[in-house]
Amino acid sequence: MKPDEPLSLTVHSMPAPGPQDVRRRTLSGRLKMLLVLLACAAPVLASYFTYYVIRPEGRTNYGTLVQPTRTIPPGLALRTLEGQAVDPKSLRNQWLLVVVGGGGCDAACVQRLYTQKQLRQMLGKERERLDKVWLITDDAPLAPELRASLGGLEPVQALRVPLAEVSAWLQPDAGQPLEGHLYVVDPMGEWMMRFPPQPEPAKVKRDLERLLRASSFWDPAGR
Repeated sequence: MKPDEPLSLTVHSMPAPGPQDVRRRTLSGRLKMLLVLLACAAPVLASYFTYYVIRPEGRTNYGTLVQPTRTIPPGLALRTLEGQAVDPKSLRNQWLLVVVGGGGCDAACVQRLYTQKQLRQMLGKERERLDKVWLITDDAPLAPELRASLGGLEPVQALRVPLAEVSAWLQPDAGQPLEGHLYVVDPMGEWMMRFPPQPEPAKVKRDLERLLRASSFWDPAGR
């Protein structure tokens, strides 16, 4: 270059990404998203793997495991006893022990509610990780003494819901009525176990303790 020759700059355009580049970037983005989702779900999957697969030899479950689990329907028409709508998502982030039955609540229903209360108390310090829920499948009024018993320091969350909608989610054992069981729903909103009619509390407690222990590292107490 001559001493008095002016400098010049040449601007080169960047190459446009081709179809292969676009596909590669899309695949990379999807892979990263999948890895994030797996990382979030890993604790839950690990706890279920521990409970379902890594078992001491000879262990048997008293309750019936639901496989695959069944998600609480997002459109489940839940209402409080006062008629206020309740979002099904509000039931998540806590283990649930569920009783199902009509508002008339015969002697067997009262016994299930008592067993439900007894089982939660039997869990000791772990009871804060389990809520009691009563799904009332009709509009029958509750007896005053029964309604009063739902409150206290450890209240039962009583919610009205159409029978047909509950029946599409929870299912009894063959030959048993829907209201005959206690149902267990995990903190992800998945129905995953049911106990037989007139259950033995000690055996139910054992299963609940196993579930709580297997999920202790990802499910803290309280919502």
